[in-house]
Amino acid sequence: MTCYAEVIGDPIAHSKSPIIHKFWLDALGIEGDYRRTQVLGDDLATYFAQAKDDADWRGCNVTIPHKLAVMDLVGDPGGVRGTIGAMNTVIRGEDGALIGTNTDAGGFFSPIAGLELEGRHAVVVGAGGGARAVLFALSRVGIGRVTILNRNVLKGAALLSSFGVKGDALPIGATLPPADLLVNASPLGMAGQPPLDLDLDPLPEHAVVYDIVYAPLETPLLAQARARELDTVDGLEMLVGQAALAFELFFGAEPPRERDEELRALLTA
Repeated sequence: MTCYAEVIGDPIAHSKSPIIHKFWLDALGIEGDYRRTQVLGDDLATYFAQAKDDADWRGCNVTIPHKLAVMDLVGDPGGVRGTIGAMNTVIRGEDGALIGTNTDAGGFFSPIAGLELEGRHAVVVGAGGGARAVLFALSRVGIGRVTILNRNVLKGAALLSSFGVKGDALPIGATLPPADLLVNASPLGMAGQPPLDLDLDPLPEHAVVYDIVYAPLETPLLAQARARELDTVDGLEMLVGQAALAFELFFGAEPPRERDEELRALLTA
């Protein structure tokens, strides 16, 4: 049987990860496959027990809602639990043990690496696994202040504290501060989820609005930002960026990033 990797979550039908990885596998002539598999929370331990015994399984990406729960089921030699605090990628180590890591942080930061964020102010919506990757990346580049918007304000405040970032936690719907960067790291705005209803008027003209949701690609948040002629980053940027890091872990080859425009056209067709 051909080696394979997959993405697991609940729900999972919306995932575009198979399109990305299959495009790269075909481009590089690698005999492999990449699938999507729905895994319920109660079945997570069983899934990994079976995966460990499957010699063709190279690993998996982990999406909502399992990025925290997976940390209790796989090894953590890189200390992801104590840094980002969420895992989105699991691979088989050389000794056969399952190892968790996180490619979300690198994937998130890649498209905004050219921004000067040291000492600046960012707003992050959400306090789950995606928000943890965002906070980790922002803390590493010296962000000055972060305002977290979350339904559970105490959870948002705890997240700030865990990353040692100055800032405050407010409920979703609070008036935005005049921040330099706004990141939606929550599922709000995703197909099947409630919309993210924010008034972007307080943002300055140089602000960047970044939505990690990619289904739909044109979220109401991004449409509102573009109507204000603000710079935007859509969810495909992070999705492809984190997938590239995971692909190399799964299949031992660098994906052909020079074909990103072709891949993006495929993803948006």
